[in-house]
Amino acid sequence: MPHPRTAAVSPKAKLVCDVLLRDKLVGEDQVEALLGRAQRGGERVEDAVLELGLAREVDLLRGLAGHYRVQFISTEKLSKVEVSRAVTGMLPQRFAEKMGVCPILFDAKTHALTVITADPDDVDTLREVQLSSSAKEVKAILGRPAAVRALIAKAYAGDARAFSILERESQAQMQSILSAYDRNNLVLDDAPARPAARSTAPAPRPPEPPSAKPRPPPPSPPAHARPPPNKPAPNVSFLELLHVLVSLLENSRADLRGHSALVARLARRVAEKMGLDPSMTATAVAAAFIHDLGKMGQYHLTPLNCSEYEGHRVAAQKAHGIPARLLEAVRLSAEAIEAASHMYERFDGKGFPDSMAGRDIPLGARILAVCDTYADLTTNPRNPFRRALLPEEACSALAKHKGSVFDPVLVDLFKSTVLGEELAARLLATRSTALIVDVDPEESTVLELRMVEQGFIVTTARSAEQALRILAEGTTDLVISEVDLGATDGLSLLAQARREPWGKDLPWVLYTGRQERAAAQKAFELGVLDYVTKPASADVLVAKLRALLEQRASPRSAQGVSGSLKEMGLPDMVQVLFHGRKTGNLKIRGRDGTGEIHFVDGNVVDATWGDVRGEDAFFAMLKVQEGDFGLDPTFRTEARVIQSSSEALLLEGMRRIDEGIG
Repeated sequence: MPHPRTAAVSPKAKLVCDVLLRDKLVGEDQVEALLGRAQRGGERVEDAVLELGLAREVDLLRGLAGHYRVQFISTEKLSKVEVSRAVTGMLPQRFAEKMGVCPILFDAKTHALTVITADPDDVDTLREVQLSSSAKEVKAILGRPAAVRALIAKAYAGDARAFSILERESQAQMQSILSAYDRNNLVLDDAPARPAARSTAPAPRPPEPPSAKPRPPPPSPPAHARPPPNKPAPNVSFLELLHVLVSLLENSRADLRGHSALVARLARRVAEKMGLDPSMTATAVAAAFIHDLGKMGQYHLTPLNCSEYEGHRVAAQKAHGIPARLLEAVRLSAEAIEAASHMYERFDGKGFPDSMAGRDIPLGARILAVCDTYADLTTNPRNPFRRALLPEEACSALAKHKGSVFDPVLVDLFKSTVLGEELAARLLATRSTALIVDVDPEESTVLELRMVEQGFIVTTARSAEQALRILAEGTTDLVISEVDLGATDGLSLLAQARREPWGKDLPWVLYTGRQERAAAQKAFELGVLDYVTKPASADVLVAKLRALLEQRASPRSAQGVSGSLKEMGLPDMVQVLFHGRKTGNLKIRGRDGTGEIHFVDGNVVDATWGDVRGEDAFFAMLKVQEGDFGLDPTFRTEARVIQSSSEALLLEGMRRIDEGIG
């Protein structure tokens, strides 16, 4: 059927609209609007359809893949793909960006390169990819245009948040919570409203409990719960400035040193898990940085502490507005100030200052309440439990106050977020304890923050004497020291450590402002791993430190790890083990059976599921969502039944799940 404006729009846009009409995903009137939008703004029709909520991504991709006769992969699955540098090195970044093609896999045996593209029918582009990469064959897999761009940004530029906006549209990462809550109970009032997706069948609805009464429709969200449309996010450099300045202010807080930075990291992870837009994410992070300004008194005023103790409550009632007053001249966003000012509201309406309840409480304040309390429970030995809790214990403590102090949905989301990351750390067992020795806190703070973000457990010492006391405990894996330490310099500290049993082989890096050949020569004679002169990029230095540790030794821990698949799905677990180059036996136990996956240096070499063995067994286990797992890192196997790489197995498995292949 001919469309209006066909002369003004690209053949690709018309083709996509033809497929949408054929599959009854849109109507003729919507096609007219889509073509007009593509003509005016140069936007891809595929992205416009999904942004407007006119169709589900899987329906759109399935229809186009059928037309092109290729495989497809969803944005959610694509966001989990990790591309090795060897593969991205086959195509220049500018070429990939210009052509809209991202390489993801190279089969060395067949010399075949697999790429993700929104135009798998573009023969000329694929031929150029083949010539540029020197591959014998190029295999194209269909992806959404915006997802291809996000993957290029992630694979080439290392942008970890490239997929965050797209993930919000699908809400795929919140499905574990949506399945446990009635959709009328969980109103995503903090995301912009959007039209309902057209579908040939009604969406399934969780059954009501037998005793449940019909509920009225949820009320419209208050104005403060949603940011104004198209509001730009705060400048990243401003958040970085808050990061450093607040951390410096907290240097004297003993047990709470670095607390606000930890809360900010937690808030960012929760916001990204929810798929909030950059503006809302930045608001939550800024609120976390400022929430304790002016409150550094006798008590640590968390929402949980204020609900348990009258003294804390009275102090917080007097102090809750201090951050807003202190930053009045800074003109911080109203939403960030509002989140910090309302962090002591309770979900049941018994909080302060305004006795707000439920979703009337600003989303940023609800996020901040959970993150602030969790950080206090896990790091502050003076919390209500009088000891630092383990992550599982802290999440259980939060759960006891679901629906009273905290938003119950956010508590569940938070638990799945932090326990999943904790599980990844346990699977890899690579958390190293580092000691930074530097008399200048301003010099060391940024490095410390970056190391903590990358999974290090960091302790600091401001003198050689303090460093020796810490090192004598024998729990340090790595030392990063300045040379100029006052009375005793860093070289003397290193020499003294080398004479002790605990310091003889201790990895040591000198990070110093002293640029002297004699100092560097003496340092290497004493066995330092590296001599780095200031100033240097903290990100680059942390990456170098991790690489040095990985080259030098394996982790101390070789214990097994067990847990629930609800904490981390099997696809994510396979990726963690692959990138960690782990060897061992991963046992899976689900409702429908048991199985094993054998790893050697991160590669899947064998799999069994019931009577099935090999790749089919692996694909079957990828679909198991409920059950338990156990990893035995001492297991060794000599058999290699599966020849495909872990990347190829995951990609094929995700494609099968997307397309509903048994």
